[in-house]
Amino acid sequence: MRISRILATEVVVPAHPGAIESAALRRPLHKLPVKGSRGWSVQFDELPKIVLQLELADGTVGLGELYRSVDWPTVDAIAESLVGEDIGRLCRQDLPFARTREYDGFEIAIWDAYARTLGVRVVDLLGGPVRDLVEVSAWSSHRTLDEIGDVARGYHEQGFTSFKLKCSLEDDVVGWCAAIAESAPGMRVVLDPNERFERVAEARRIADGLAEIGNVLCLEDPIPHWMAAEWAELRRATSIPVVRHVSLPYTSVGNRPSDAITAIRNSTVDGFNFNAGLADFQRLDHVADVAGLPSWHGSEVDLGILEAAYVHSAAAARSCTWPSDIFGRHIRSHDLLREPLALTPPHVRLPSGPGLGVELDDSAVAKFRTSEKEYRS
Repeated sequence: MRISRILATEVVVPAHPGAIESAALRRPLHKLPVKGSRGWSVQFDELPKIVLQLELADGTVGLGELYRSVDWPTVDAIAESLVGEDIGRLCRQDLPFARTREYDGFEIAIWDAYARTLGVRVVDLLGGPVRDLVEVSAWSSHRTLDEIGDVARGYHEQGFTSFKLKCSLEDDVVGWCAAIAESAPGMRVVLDPNERFERVAEARRIADGLAEIGNVLCLEDPIPHWMAAEWAELRRATSIPVVRHVSLPYTSVGNRPSDAITAIRNSTVDGFNFNAGLADFQRLDHVADVAGLPSWHGSEVDLGILEAAYVHSAAAARSCTWPSDIFGRHIRSHDLLREPLALTPPHVRLPSGPGLGVELDDSAVAKFRTSEKEYRS
């Protein structure tokens, strides 16, 4: 189980035209600063990702995928520290490097390789599946009112029963939900302002309008996380469930595993969206499950390796009963997989093969490759 080689391939995989938002809008979704630019100024599909191929001495290859906007010096340091290591001797719950945004991609590659050597699935390392079908929702960024109904109808006709939308105070979300109720009857809506309903009075007014329509599954991160008292106030004031996004890849903006415990203790949430690697997602699921709250697996509109890991995590998570954000295949121009995940709306099926149960499409990787590095023992 000694790591003999790691190949890190940087790719930029653009979205399908029109798949992210309305053509008349320009609302970048990457929350973090990039090379001196402010947060919310770069669209996510413009940013590079790294695909990992972690090869063991016996030829077994584990696959990993890093979140967008990678830091190459960190990748270099982690890869160089791992080459030559025996993955059978590593504590896979707590790998020997810092939990930066690069951590989860390497963790996935190690778990995939380890599971393949044992001939088991990653989900089996997580205790086994509690479900083989994971519910997923359709997804879109900001849309104009005149087209939102048609977009929702298209996804509804494919079989999706829920629709997640990014939004802010600039958007007529009440109008959106009315249009969706008319065009896609029975479709549930998840509204995600990413904390941008910053004025609580406005958030309450919007929630009142949405409650009258009645098709909103939940409000995710409606107001800034630091406004704990206002979260409790908003939750008391509306019948719509209020959900906290705990995104561990965003530790630079303050997200921590303990945020889930704090939210439960303060009675500010009705459920969670969790973003985390394999081991940390399971820890967060256990918190939600013990508290009797539902969750789902979030994403950064990723490629196929990360999404496969999300399916394994969600399949093993008792609390993960709300539709997860595993929708990159519909947004990105390729998922880089030889065979896509088995998505039959509104569910994605747990892969059956060893490890993650997916393989890379080498020709697709070559098409979108922008650079590459190799690390050997």
